[in-house]
Amino acid sequence: MELEDAKELFFQHLIVEKGLALSTLQDYEDDLKFFFLSLRGVKLAQYLDNDDIEHFMRVMAEKNNTPTTILRRVSTVRSFYHFLQREEIIEDHSNQIGLPKPGKYYPDVLSKEEVETLFEMPDMSKKEGIRDRAMLEMMYASGLRVSELLSLELKNINFKEGILRVKGKGSKDRMIPFGEYANDFALLYFNQFRSKKEYRNAKCFFLSKKGEPLSRQFFWKQIKKYSLKAGITINVTPHTLRHSFATHLLEGGADLRLVQELLGHSNIKTTEIYTHISSKRILNAYDLYMKRK
Repeated sequence: MELEDAKELFFQHLIVEKGLALSTLQDYEDDLKFFFLSLRGVKLAQYLDNDDIEHFMRVMAEKNNTPTTILRRVSTVRSFYHFLQREEIIEDHSNQIGLPKPGKYYPDVLSKEEVETLFEMPDMSKKEGIRDRAMLEMMYASGLRVSELLSLELKNINFKEGILRVKGKGSKDRMIPFGEYANDFALLYFNQFRSKKEYRNAKCFFLSKKGEPLSRQFFWKQIKKYSLKAGITINVTPHTLRHSFATHLLEGGADLRLVQELLGHSNIKTTEIYTHISSKRILNAYDLYMKRK
C-alpha cells in the first residue's frame, strides 16, 4: 500500500473512530510530513520498520529539535505504526525504541501509591468526607482543572456512560471519560447528599453543607489537609492531581494527543511537559490504566 494511501486510511480512523479535532489532526499531518520526508526510498507502508523511526530521530536531533519535539513526533509515528498493525499491514515493534529524555523542569506528580493513600484520607463516615473523596476521584480520573471541577453541573454528568461534558478555556466543550471508581463515589455522594430535596435547584454538582458552590480556596485547603495526613512530602495542590492524571496516562501508554484532548490543551506543546516519563508504548490505554485495582 502506498504511504499516502495508508496515511489517508489512518486519518479516516482518527476522524471517524477517535473524533479528533481539526487542530489535532493538523498536528498529526505535520508530524507525518516530516517523517515521510526523512524516509530513505520507502514508498510502501508494508516496508516501514523501527530503523525508519530511529533514522527519523537522528535527523531531528541533527536539526537541533528539542527532546520534547522528538518525543511528540515519534508519538505520532508510533500511533501510525500501531494503526498499520491493526490493519495487518506491518508488525509494530516501535515500543522497543528508546526515547530521549527532556532536560527541563517538570511539575511534581504523585506516584500511584501516593494517589491511593491520599484518597483514603477523607472520613467516609461523614457526608463531607464522601463528597471530598468523590471530588478527588473525579479530578484524578478526568484531569479536570480545579475551576472545571467546582463548576461541574449535575446535568453534564452521564453516570451510565461514565462521561463528563465540560466547558473549558475559551468556552470550548469537551467530552471526558471518567473511571468506574470516580463514578461509584460520585453516585454515593449523589445518593447520600446531593439528591436531597433542598439541593435539587443547585446547578453545581459539588456543594457545601449549606448547598452553596465550593471555592478554590476551600478545595485547596482540603487537599492540603489530606496530603499532610497521608504523609506525602511534596507540595500537593489541586493541579497536582491533573499533572498526575496526565503523567500516569502516558506511563500507561496513552497517545500524547489523546491526553491533549482530555486536558483541553489548545497547543500540543503544553501537553509535552508530561512526556518526561513516557518511554513506553504510545497506545490508547485510558481504559486499561484507569481501572485501578
